[in-house]
Amino acid sequence: MPLYTIADLHLSTLSTTNKSMEVFGARWTSYMEKIEKNWRHLITDDDTVVIPGDISWALSLDEATSDLKFLDSLPGKKILGKGNHDFWWTTMKKHSEHFEKNGINSISFLFNNAYECDGFIVAGTRGWFFEEKNATLPNKTDFAKLVRREELRLETSLKAASELRAASGNPIIAFMHFPPVFGDEICRGLIDILKKYEVRTLYYGHIHGNYTIPEKISFEGIDMHIISADYISFVPKRVF
Repeated sequence: MPLYTIADLHLSTLSTTNKSMEVFGARWTSYMEKIEKNWRHLITDDDTVVIPGDISWALSLDEATSDLKFLDSLPGKKILGKGNHDFWWTTMKKHSEHFEKNGINSISFLFNNAYECDGFIVAGTRGWFFEEKNATLPNKTDFAKLVRREELRLETSLKAASELRAASGNPIIAFMHFPPVFGDEICRGLIDILKKYEVRTLYYGHIHGNYTIPEKISFEGIDMHIISADYISFVPKRVF
């Protein structure tokens, strides 16, 4: 029952949500066909795949149904985290009701919670931009409040993970959409929370079209791996 991960699927199975990803490079040509082919070749029904954000271009849960059904049709269990483009994301109650109505059975959500999978404990949150100047936000948006909310969500998830770890002894693996460290920019609050709960491994997405950055960086005892779909050539990555 291996654990895999891949971020930034950017699914667009409906013509109304079709957006070209080729602006990020030739790797994105026919990307959904690549995702399906590689997934079916590698993943079995006994496996779990964590997808930390940017799952669908849809703007509403109803609009996302086609993408979610496509994902549900693929082998394995899927755990979804939220990305900055997941505008379809709503409450967990509405997700559950919508999934039951549409027969979606293999998808769950990483949101203020944690899961035990294949000898690991899965935790995490979306994260956020490092600095306000890097974020595209409406005027008068409380940037500090958004960052603090993500810190609280990460802590809630890691508290749940630490309870599971106390029972099983398994290590916590964190998954975030935004990298908490990128170049010289550091999201100090998120790093401090990760260190508080002794997280040693983290997987992140969000970064596209940059294939010269290292697959792994180590920062203050935390190994951080990039798993953006285009960076890993649309092949889910095994978690070790």
